[in-house]
Amino acid sequence: MSNASKSASAPEQLTEIQRYVTQEHGTERPYTGKLLHNIRQGIYHCVVCNAPLFYSETKYESGCGWPSFYQPVDHDAIKYLTDNTHNMDRIEIRCSSCGAHLGHVFPDGPQPTGERYCVNSASMSFTDSKNGEKTAG
Repeated sequence: MSNASKSASAPEQLTEIQRYVTQEHGTERPYTGKLLHNIRQGIYHCVVCNAPLFYSETKYESGCGWPSFYQPVDHDAIKYLTDNTHNMDRIEIRCSSCGAHLGHVFPDGPQPTGERYCVNSASMSFTDSKNGEKTAG
C-alpha cells in the first residue's frame, strides 16, 4: 500500500464540509477553518488521499482568512487549472494524486516564490512532526 493511500478517506467518509470543498469545488467560509491558526511543525496532507501537500515551514499569515503557503512540498504535488468562474481569472489548485479541490494560488505571496497558495482547511489534514498526532481540517 502506498503512503498516499494510508489513512485515506473515501469521499463518502468525509465530513459535509470536506466533501463540499474537495469534491464539489466549494470554499469554506473565511476565518472558520480548523487549520488556519495552526502553528505546529509538521506536514499538511490531502484529506482525501493523504498525499503530502505542504510543509509547515512554508505556511504564513496572509490575512486572507484561509491557510496560506508560499510553496508546496513539490511542484508535482499540485495540479494547476485555469479557473474563470465568478468573473475572475484564477488558478485553481488540486491534489495531483486524487484531484481533490484545495483552493487557489495567487501571485501576491512572500519571497522566495512570490506565490500565495490559499488553501481550504477542510481539504487538508495535518500531521504533527513531534508526536504524530493527526488533525483533520
